[in-house]
Amino acid sequence: MRFDENLPMTSRHQHFTRRALLGHSARGLGSVALASLLARNSALGARGAITALHHPPKAKRVIWLYMAGGMSHLETWDPKPKLAEMHGKPMPESFTKGQQIAQLQGAKLNCFAPQHAFKKWGKSGLEFSEIWPQLGKLAADDMCVIRGMHTDAINHDPAHTLMNTGSMIPGRPSAGSWLLYGLGAETESLPGFVVMVSTGRFGQAQPIAARQWHSGFLESKFQGVEFRSKGDPVLYLSNPAGVTAGRQRDVVDAVNKLNRLENEAVDDPEIATRIQQYELAFRMQTSAPELLDFGKEPKSVLDLYGTSKVDGSFAGNCLLARRLAERGVRFIQLYHRDWDHHGAVKDHSAGTAAEVDRGAAALLADLRQRDMLKDTLVVCGTEFGRTPMAQGNGRDHHLAGFSIWLAGGGIKGGMSYGATDEFGYNAVENKVHVNDLHATLLHLLGIDHLKLTYRFQGRDFRLTDVAGQVVKSVIA
Repeated sequence: MRFDENLPMTSRHQHFTRRALLGHSARGLGSVALASLLARNSALGARGAITALHHPPKAKRVIWLYMAGGMSHLETWDPKPKLAEMHGKPMPESFTKGQQIAQLQGAKLNCFAPQHAFKKWGKSGLEFSEIWPQLGKLAADDMCVIRGMHTDAINHDPAHTLMNTGSMIPGRPSAGSWLLYGLGAETESLPGFVVMVSTGRFGQAQPIAARQWHSGFLESKFQGVEFRSKGDPVLYLSNPAGVTAGRQRDVVDAVNKLNRLENEAVDDPEIATRIQQYELAFRMQTSAPELLDFGKEPKSVLDLYGTSKVDGSFAGNCLLARRLAERGVRFIQLYHRDWDHHGAVKDHSAGTAAEVDRGAAALLADLRQRDMLKDTLVVCGTEFGRTPMAQGNGRDHHLAGFSIWLAGGGIKGGMSYGATDEFGYNAVENKVHVNDLHATLLHLLGIDHLKLTYRFQGRDFRLTDVAGQVVKSVIA
């Protein structure tokens, strides 16, 4: 018989699962079991499911700069002089016939030249667009641009889901959740997986569903926690007027005592998670104000990012990401929802890049000067690319070829890897699928992606689903 939460407490104890009935019939043993369960969950939260890494790690944490909306590789990272030569001419049918196209079905498919000049940056001469001047000056020699990316989804939501969870099927755990499950947290006063979202002024602000950082079938303690841009980073973090820390401690203790009594009856692992989350929330009441106070940052650092407070900007979120990384947060994901450029791709890509460029460059430079870049993997990517064909003066969704970049955390800097064809349509050289990216990410953190699994509904699941190869050529 299943437990009914609407029953009064006296009646609930008559509605047990067989496991709960056995535990209730031996209350003393049940108390021991509860203590063991809480200890096991606490240890798992700190240590993770992987008790010994599969190989020496190069990175300890991940900061993922997620450019939501489908950043055009042709205006940003992938120079295409042939496409420029073919501007306004029909796109060769050999590329497009029978291929999946999002919104250009039945339209006349003409080539559309890259809208910004490309130049070589840094000592390495890594070539990318002029709309990234700060990254070019401060970080080109740290970056590895992967130009042969491809994906399976041509619309935003399934493409986000694939990029975040390794599958287009909703309900799978996100990459951050897998990482937290496998490695555990390095902090007890902050969540191990934090998400922040910023919105710019160009293009269409791409909606982002909270399930993109959900824990899926893993325990809910592994899901990402979204920090808000202004005010308390998490709702209800501050005490109401007249409520002291001591009184709040009494409330948390009382609630957790009730939760423990409930767990003795039903033996539900999610109750142990709830207890831990109450404790985490209480500790965050002390840790979060210090985290959000940029007042102790040197003026040189604030000038580098171009911000002096948590203001909801991408740059402000980048500085907050560095502070989170310093305090042991394992996985930090920054969404910037402004890259859906179906029209005015020239002006909008330049405008959106300006919103991102300084913060991203400052983050890499700041991590480097603190000797943290060597063990912090920074990923900057998007869910898919944009078509070489014109959609008015913009570009349509494109899945067959696009670019991302990686830096730090054991990545070779100052290089590009892979290539699309001369039009930027198909990934043709050293192709990298989303599952390959995830396999490489886990490898850099000391994890064999084939061995980080979770059994659910009779099947062993993993972040890379049933695919994935480590891209060893980009690893230092």
